[in-house]
Amino acid sequence: MKRTRLVFSGSGGQGVITAAIILAEAAVIYENMNAVQSQSYGAAARGGSTRSDIILSDSNIYFPEVTSPNILVCLTQEAYAKFSPIIRPGGLLITDSKFVQTFKKIDAKQIELPMYETVMGKIGKPIVFNICMLGALIGITDLLQFDSIMQVLKTKIPSYFIKMNEKALKTGIDLGSQQRQSL
Repeated sequence: MKRTRLVFSGSGGQGVITAAIILAEAAVIYENMNAVQSQSYGAAARGGSTRSDIILSDSNIYFPEVTSPNILVCLTQEAYAKFSPIIRPGGLLITDSKFVQTFKKIDAKQIELPMYETVMGKIGKPIVFNICMLGALIGITDLLQFDSIMQVLKTKIPSYFIKMNEKALKTGIDLGSQQRQSL
């Protein structure tokens, strides 16, 4: 049985929840997996803390909440401080190097990536930061296929944003793939 428990965390407006929904849909529709996705966010939708739990499995999922993730993504310092203690020993912690300064020693592989700065340098629009993060996750883990994510993106966003999102996804995959080599 293969099961991956993920938590995406950040602040409102970063697209954390959207990225989680895209990942879960791609897993179910195009990768023949079972998935659940749930979310929580602070009182202020933009700028408040957000968290999304995703479970991907090749068997039935009976409990939708992630209490100890295999993979934790933190896109803000607040999210890192709040959620880094819950990662499963030996898990994978991915942070954005612009917004998160890692300071805790935890029993997980910690990967700091310049996702935001790379998106701004190559694309110039922060709106696809979440898609770059999703790409980085895929580049590091090979969790899902590029085409599966793209198929879902084509159903979620206007056609005139597809090329930009595709570039962000590929950029993230490139960042993640470079890190996979060193794991």
